[in-house]
Amino acid sequence: MKNSRGKSSLGTLFFVGLVIGAVVFGYNSSMFERDVPEVNLSNNGYWNLKEPLKIAISDTSGISAYKVFLKTQSEDIPLNSEQFIHPQNKVSIEVDPHKSAYMIKEESIKIIIEATDASKWNFLNGNQIKKEYTLKIDKKRPNVAVLSNSYKITQGGAALVVFKAEDENLKDISIQTNYGKVFKAQPFYKEGYYISLLAWPVTQADFKATVVVEDEAGNITKTYIPFYLKSKEYKTSNIKLTDSFLKGKIAELAEEFEETHGVTSSLEQFKIINEDVRAKNEKLIHDITSKVSSERITNFKINKMYPLKNAQVVAQFGDYRKYSYADTHISESYHLGLDLASHAMAEIKPQNGGNVVYSNFNGLYGNMPIIDHGLGLYTLYGHCSSASISSGEVVKEQQHIANTGKSGYAMGDHLHFGVLIQGIEVRPAEWMDDSWIKLNIYDVIKSAKEIIDRN
Repeated sequence: MKNSRGKSSLGTLFFVGLVIGAVVFGYNSSMFERDVPEVNLSNNGYWNLKEPLKIAISDTSGISAYKVFLKTQSEDIPLNSEQFIHPQNKVSIEVDPHKSAYMIKEESIKIIIEATDASKWNFLNGNQIKKEYTLKIDKKRPNVAVLSNSYKITQGGAALVVFKAEDENLKDISIQTNYGKVFKAQPFYKEGYYISLLAWPVTQADFKATVVVEDEAGNITKTYIPFYLKSKEYKTSNIKLTDSFLKGKIAELAEEFEETHGVTSSLEQFKIINEDVRAKNEKLIHDITSKVSSERITNFKINKMYPLKNAQVVAQFGDYRKYSYADTHISESYHLGLDLASHAMAEIKPQNGGNVVYSNFNGLYGNMPIIDHGLGLYTLYGHCSSASISSGEVVKEQQHIANTGKSGYAMGDHLHFGVLIQGIEVRPAEWMDDSWIKLNIYDVIKSAKEIIDRN
């Protein structure tokens, strides 16, 4: 009897052990994982009932089924569902609106996503999740209208535009161009109005600017700015490199720049300096001068520019320079400033005050102060022998800021005077002309204010 009872007890213990082992195995097995699927709807809380909803569902044991539906106050509208014979670890879905969804009158709806994984947990039914997202419905496009703008824009030149942009869920306002540049508009005068200077680069044969306004729901309005375009021919200079220039100025510059260290060929030194070093220097300039304030302005005052008294123009803006040696093309570049010269180390006194955003050495440009005059308009002063201002200072009209010189890539004492709009070099001649400033700046602002005040 004892033997029989002993065997029975051992059998019971063995069976219990098997059951416990099976439970432990099942509890720790990936087949019985207990994590619910992960669901994510890529959305900022708005929907225009036009763009598809992007949904991602994932699970380690695999997704076996999902269902997406739209819930209003009165009905549930199925949007998408799927069952998988072979469970998917990751499922990416683009759910289009139901054909009747655009008739929805509610201000908000719910998107409900249900998903089940392939786990054997929950009595082989898998882990389930039900996730709700509340979306605000916005089917209305932003209201955009151009109020006033410069009549024309010249290749290499500038223009001004004032426009209205309204939407209760406004997200982004920009002015997009045909050449890839996006200009930022600054709030102007009263709520809902914006102003921006624009620039047509000398290197671009055509110009087109469009106000693009987008709301949080993805509704977009595009409005073309009606400029009359005036093309302009700029000088092309064919410059023959001489040995004295290469062994003199270029050899001197090559010692300064890390890009030319170890390069022994004078022609290669010149090419690197004229292209690589120049590109690096201009990137710094463009980065600094691309910034625009987001604060509202009510007016914009700018005086005619002529920073060097009794100066002569020694090199024009927009000059396309082609360099050759022994009838072989070596390199090329654009001269994107106006070179002015009077006497050695002449005082530079700009007619407009502003914030000094840079005053340091910048490669080919030498000692180079840059002043921010507001509305994305900057002036640059290159090749200075010395500068009497520092970054962060505020300068006044006619303040002595620097002296002319030949620092950087300069063969003689002069000032390289640059004017930039949001990182694009423009013709200084326009900003040195009272008539142009009145017609393209003051008259445009005056006209826009009159329209705004009537509304």
